[in-house]
Amino acid sequence: MDKVLRTQMKRELGLLDSTMIVSGSMIGSGIFLVSSEMARTVGSPGVILLIWLLTGVITLIAALSYGELASMMPKAGGQYVYLKEAFNPMVGFLFGWTVFTVIQTGVIAAVAIAFAKYTAELIPFFDEKHILFSLKSFHFNATQFLALLLISFLTILNLQGIKSAKIVQTTFTLAKILSLLGLIVLGIYFGLNSAAFKTNLADFWTAFSVKQNDDGTITKELLGGVVLWGAIGAAMIGSLFSADSWNTITFTAGEVKDPQRNIPLSLLFGTLTVTVLYILANVAYIMLLPMIGSPDGATALARGVSFASQDRVGTAAASMIFGSSAVTIMALLIMVSTFGCNNGLILSGARLYYAMAKDGVFFKKAAKLNKKDVPGFALILQAVWSSILCLSGSYGQLLDYCTFSSLLFYIVTIVGLFVLRKKKPEWERPYKAFGYPVLPALYIIIASAICVDLLIYKPGTCGWGLAIVLFGIPVYYLTKKKTAF
Repeated sequence: MDKVLRTQMKRELGLLDSTMIVSGSMIGSGIFLVSSEMARTVGSPGVILLIWLLTGVITLIAALSYGELASMMPKAGGQYVYLKEAFNPMVGFLFGWTVFTVIQTGVIAAVAIAFAKYTAELIPFFDEKHILFSLKSFHFNATQFLALLLISFLTILNLQGIKSAKIVQTTFTLAKILSLLGLIVLGIYFGLNSAAFKTNLADFWTAFSVKQNDDGTITKELLGGVVLWGAIGAAMIGSLFSADSWNTITFTAGEVKDPQRNIPLSLLFGTLTVTVLYILANVAYIMLLPMIGSPDGATALARGVSFASQDRVGTAAASMIFGSSAVTIMALLIMVSTFGCNNGLILSGARLYYAMAKDGVFFKKAAKLNKKDVPGFALILQAVWSSILCLSGSYGQLLDYCTFSSLLFYIVTIVGLFVLRKKKPEWERPYKAFGYPVLPALYIIIASAICVDLLIYKPGTCGWGLAIVLFGIPVYYLTKKKTAF
């Protein structure tokens, strides 16, 4: 039989490989950027740390709940399979449709753009102001060019087989974890007796929003009650985006050794590692920089966390340790981080489309494996759509679309955990969700409240995210009629 027509994957991923996919897919550029916007939204060091802690807790609860589903259904496609079994094929399709149109491909695009922007710090040719091609209102810049090159390169790498992809993933993930840990340790050491830390401690729990006026001055608005909770929900979109994509390991279940054991463990180890690193990174920021600074400040210290240049709070914090070398050091760190992050996202996403294609609800060719036993057509299709997204929409818009849509399906999937306990009580469950039913139910309540909050405070982008999900309904029925899809 022609090897191009192979449809069975090889199990090549061990526990370390799987954990590196979880952690590596989570750690991109967000942790070095989003705290600046969060500081302008809630203003309080204590509230910001609380937001990161809450993000970590709900992510861990979700990951531990997914562990039960993964141990029950260790199949390629992961979350798509869980939703299909818990509810019906259409719900599973809506998830896969949204992953393809915005969640996975949108994050791949956003991370690729982030990689290119930081590369421009070292190689000015790739600056977004460098326009390579224009056609009326459309402008193609050097940043987008490099982002497309990154997506293409990593896709070609993944087309060579799971072995080469996992080596890159493990190497780059370990490198960025150690680098981030080093930044945290040095940040806490240098910030322990800093004036900025003392200032932040003095107003640790005072929450207020900060807005820059046209004349360069800032306006502070004290937050409390319902308004404060609304601001917390809006600020969480940044932390949730930074902690997203932990579920991608479930897509690769068909290639994980002993998946009933290794997928739940990798979800636990990976999300716990990233949660601790993210909280400690923000502790370091707070110890090195004042929470609120001046938008026209001449130094990183004067600008503070809230007005870090181009929101690059990681670079601002590093400058308090390394001085003028911080820009280069952080650019290299974020390039390593985003490179590894996108490799994990590209590796895992294609496996979901492969599973959908095998069920007849995606392009038929996506169900085939190439001669290296990976879903080649799915990888290429994913690269094409991610590249298109690189050419449209800003980082912030992609962030909002992806985070809201992801959160919505996390909620539905954990509801599915309850459904399957009733619907399939006889199924073997090598691992059971920790704290069931209290913790999974708590996740559903908190995440639903955040979704409602986001629809209220960011109705434009989040509303479009919901519209994309709903548009998948007629697409699903169309695919059922057209078998050539």
